[in-house]
Amino acid sequence: MTALLPGPLTLTLALPLLGALLLAVLPGWRPAAWLNVGFSAATLAAAAWLAVDHPPPGLFLFIDDFNAALIVLTGLVGFSTALFSAAYINRDGKNKRLAPRHLRLYHAMYQAFMFTLLLALSANNIGILWVAVEGATLTTVLMVSLYRTKPAIEAAWKYFILCSVGIGLALFGTILVYLAAQTVMGDGSPAMAFSLMTPRAAAFQPELLNLAFVFLLVGYGTKAGLVPLHAWLPDAHAEGPTPISAVLSGLLLNVAFYVLLRYKRLLAANPHTLQPGPLLVGLGVLSVLVAAFMLYRRGDIKRLFAYSSIEHMGLLAVAFGTGGALANFAGLLHMLMHSLVKSAIFFVVGLASQAAGSQRIADIRGLTTSAPLLGWSLVVGVLAIAGLPPFGVFTSEFLLLNALVPRAPWLGLLLLGLLLLAFAALVLRLHGLAFGPPSPLPGRDGAKPPRLFTRVVGTAPIFLHMALAVAAGIALPAAAASWLWAIAKQLG
Repeated sequence: MTALLPGPLTLTLALPLLGALLLAVLPGWRPAAWLNVGFSAATLAAAAWLAVDHPPPGLFLFIDDFNAALIVLTGLVGFSTALFSAAYINRDGKNKRLAPRHLRLYHAMYQAFMFTLLLALSANNIGILWVAVEGATLTTVLMVSLYRTKPAIEAAWKYFILCSVGIGLALFGTILVYLAAQTVMGDGSPAMAFSLMTPRAAAFQPELLNLAFVFLLVGYGTKAGLVPLHAWLPDAHAEGPTPISAVLSGLLLNVAFYVLLRYKRLLAANPHTLQPGPLLVGLGVLSVLVAAFMLYRRGDIKRLFAYSSIEHMGLLAVAFGTGGALANFAGLLHMLMHSLVKSAIFFVVGLASQAAGSQRIADIRGLTTSAPLLGWSLVVGVLAIAGLPPFGVFTSEFLLLNALVPRAPWLGLLLLGLLLLAFAALVLRLHGLAFGPPSPLPGRDGAKPPRLFTRVVGTAPIFLHMALAVAAGIALPAAAASWLWAIAKQLG
């Protein structure tokens, strides 16, 4: 009987796919939000099961410690964002900002998006991996344009065109990797499976692998929001629904980096290929540099934190480009902490913008006075993402600098200076948003206050994410630290 039950990997992929199909045909939109939460909770449970029970690798799917950790993170942030959406998106429906058909579309596409992310993370086949990442683009394009305003549609088209060009280049790189593997492993699926290619990559033609990685870096680097491939990201964050901003920053960017790291391991297994590390470090430093200065000139609160995401993707590129166990550990921890903290910040920003009826920073002032819960949550979130102790982002940045300075002191000092520059920009913005003269919140004037249950549902994910970030900064559990350290050593 046990053998007839679906395994954790099957459940992790089947649940969001089933949820997307069911929500697409559901006649009413009101129960859709809670079905979305229910499917997301079940997916998180399946992901947690998968983390402790890895199935044997197949030609198309496989699980190791690296993707298992990201699958659990995706399930957690996916569940908390679905919970936040239950209050946030339905309120947009009650305010007539979204039509009922658009509410149905949102919840169905949310589950489809989760399916594509989880499929990309668990794919062993490089072709399936490419299809899953392209699927993530298509589902999020529909959600970015959900409000059907001219700026939202323009942002969706920009996102679609730029990321489609990027993913097209990634397809060419994928084909080149297959050609490099085919001469050694023969035709068909074995020459497309990471678990089979990596042990034999030393025999692959290095010239093909070098050319492939350049296309893959540009293609998936576009998806990761690395400068100068980032132009879609601020617009998509600013014009789409806030929960989508949370999962774009917290999950989609991680998946793009995951793909690059899988291919980086493939090159590292061949001693005659180029070193991908300097390319990643160069793009990473450029991303941090541009984002740090752009933080000073944003007038839209969601664009502000979109550029903050670009900054942190740059830090990931520097960490994984530097390589070595300590730098990789810092990168993995930073990936986890950024996902939790940045999604929590977008939750706060969404509620504040919804209450103010505007995303302009000039219209959102003195939140600690006008909306104390949101104001102080924003203060905590900004201090966390800026890298102050005792939050986990401080730990990961400190470890990264410790790994970088002995190997490249001037680069470490440059990165530290850019981090301080970005910190100053965020604190400057935070002062007016949280402590300036309070501005009226028109979204609350004359409106019936939300029920206690709705307020709890809307704010619980914020507290959950921030609590995890604080716990990781104060004392990362030994089991989690050992898990991340083992993954860091595997990444090389």
